[in-house]
Amino acid sequence: MKFVVQRVSQAKVAIEENVVGSIHRGFVVLIGVSNIDTKEIADKMVKKLVNLRIFEDENGKTNLSLSDVGGELMLISQFTLYANCKKGNRPSFTDAGAPELANSLYEYIVEQCKDSVPKVATGEFGAIMKISLVNEGPFTIILNSDEL
Repeated sequence: MKFVVQRVSQAKVAIEENVVGSIHRGFVVLIGVSNIDTKEIADKMVKKLVNLRIFEDENGKTNLSLSDVGGELMLISQFTLYANCKKGNRPSFTDAGAPELANSLYEYIVEQCKDSVPKVATGEFGAIMKISLVNEGPFTIILNSDEL
């Protein structure tokens, strides 16, 4: 499982020009699920995500978490995080989780995050989405379950 976490001051996601979700200060998280991922892996990833201390404190040090700053989450499913570009110029997505598994784990992650974070916005699994954000910093972290 892979999460690309961007610290943002604002973000929104639109489908067919209709805004379906928006947040203010918090994280936009692109979520990639592989064929070998499980709920147990998702639990570890969510725990790491919601406890990341990447907001600045009064001394300018990155010591504060989402809960410390009243942060919000936007969670977007993105199978392209498992693109394999080793052969040729057209990516292969065979390492990405099958749609049923990926959607199930994505929905599970959303529900787990709602237990810790008051506002969780989402896109729509499998939809063509337009995501607008202001990356604060810029600050981007990649969480990979293989490294946890």
